[in-house]
Amino acid sequence: MSTSTIEASAAERAGAPAETGAAARLTALGRAELTLLCRNKTALFMSLIMPVTMAFAMKQAVSGMDLRGTGLSVGTVLLPATLGYVLIFAVYSNLTGSYVARREELVLKRLRTGELRDLEILAGTALPSTVMGLLQCVLLVVLGGAVLDTGMPTAPHLLIAGLVIGMVVVVGLAAASSALAKSAEAAQLVVFPLMIVSLVGSGMIVPLDVLPDRLASVLELLPLSPVMELIRAGWTGGADLAATMKQLIIGLVWAGLAVFAVQRWFRWEPRR
Repeated sequence: MSTSTIEASAAERAGAPAETGAAARLTALGRAELTLLCRNKTALFMSLIMPVTMAFAMKQAVSGMDLRGTGLSVGTVLLPATLGYVLIFAVYSNLTGSYVARREELVLKRLRTGELRDLEILAGTALPSTVMGLLQCVLLVVLGGAVLDTGMPTAPHLLIAGLVIGMVVVVGLAAASSALAKSAEAAQLVVFPLMIVSLVGSGMIVPLDVLPDRLASVLELLPLSPVMELIRAGWTGGADLAATMKQLIIGLVWAGLAVFAVQRWFRWEPRR
């Protein structure tokens, strides 16, 4: 199945007399993208298997951490980290490749000549990855809480805020990062720096609470650090209101920067 399916499906739905609204256009484009995603075994592996595999791989290392005095347990380190892996692998990595592939195959250019608006094209392309990622997070919260004995989040509003901000940040950065790649193959290298920085420095592998205060104060400014802190606070309840507000502000700033980066640098035409 080629990416021409995206254009045909979107055009068919957008032009249907009974479905002419933005929701119908987004649904049509998202459905076509979901079909392509389900046929891409590599993308499905990155989306569905990699986050859980990473969590299992890190369990022994987390069990050996000195968590005394941090208010954390093995479960409240691993489970939020797994949600972070979903953001990185299932959304950011896959979506960057999708934007690059659609651009280089002229799909984005041709979609812009139809009824779809620019924002609808970007959102429709991201829709399957984000919905799948959110469903994974819900499943992980329920099942992971039982397996890791963390229970359900005690502050679900912080967890939801972290996931929503995280989705906006990774989708925006995926669209912006796609401008750096000349091909879908090159996109795999383009996503590598943010993936490594986030895994190592944003509290996914090593929580910021166990690091020296000076180092933690620097790392908390990374794009996904406030997201991870808010997600983890869903179980721990957060340190205090001032710290929570600080995390929300940093997260919203990064979300705004990601949206600005898309407006400024996203490419609709193939790179030559």
